[in-house]
Amino acid sequence: MVGVDIGGTKILAAVVGADGVIGELIRRPTPAADGPQAVLSAAIDAARSALTASGETGVACGVGTAGAVDPSGRISHATASLPGWTGTDVRGAFEAALGLTTIVLNDVHAMALSEAAGEAGTVLVVAAGTGVGGALLRDGVLVAGEHGLAGSVGHLPSVVRDGRPCGCGGVDHVEAYAAGPAIAADYAARRGLPGSVALEAVAAAAADGDAAALAAIDLGARVLGAGLAAAATLLDPAAMVLGGGVLNLGGRYLSTVRDEVAAHSLGETGRAVVRTTAWGPAAVVAGAARAARNART
Repeated sequence: MVGVDIGGTKILAAVVGADGVIGELIRRPTPAADGPQAVLSAAIDAARSALTASGETGVACGVGTAGAVDPSGRISHATASLPGWTGTDVRGAFEAALGLTTIVLNDVHAMALSEAAGEAGTVLVVAAGTGVGGALLRDGVLVAGEHGLAGSVGHLPSVVRDGRPCGCGGVDHVEAYAAGPAIAADYAARRGLPGSVALEAVAAAAADGDAAALAAIDLGARVLGAGLAAAATLLDPAAMVLGGGVLNLGGRYLSTVRDEVAAHSLGETGRAVVRTTAWGPAAVVAGAARAARNART
């Protein structure tokens, strides 16, 4: 199976064996500003390259993508991280280009499926990257909700209310403070830097003890942790699994998130295990491939 991860800033693809072993991980930048067709072309090219690298023809394809996905494999809702993505027929484009049966699902739902084996009870899976998305598992089964949006921690109200716009069109949601671009923009503003800054630059500055970088990281982590605490109080999960590029900010970030969860959850809900995904950056690819495999059995 070939698994594909379409995110707001990067695309990943790899062939995943029946044993779960992930082949060479192909990476492409997401040409979000160039529109949906450019994004589809880059993602399909990554999938082809993954198949070529593996030497296999492929059996089926799973695609995990930013945005909500309807049962036909079309994007029913997306944020500003992928302009024009709403309405895009992802499944149709992949099947026409690759000749493979294709399953399309939300990227965090795919990440959740990569964690599903052996998970008992309620598990909240959260990806903090270009946006902040979430998904729910119950005894290893994905719980999508009535509209496919269950677990959307990134769009809970933030405990900080500075009037920041969120990519969904709302204001002062968790994502507006805790997503990678939000943390990077906060750092740039604190330093008086013009234009955008890469999240990697924030991490490097923080490693050097830069006060502005540390403050921006701490704010994002505090807001996410408070959002997770609200979710923990509501759901009383056995565990919360974190993934996404923001985790590359280092141990301070994760430690702050955990401290906020413990401080603001109700009673024993604050004792839920907060851990990182076992699959690292390949979690969406692994879960998307699993979804494709499940659909064929």
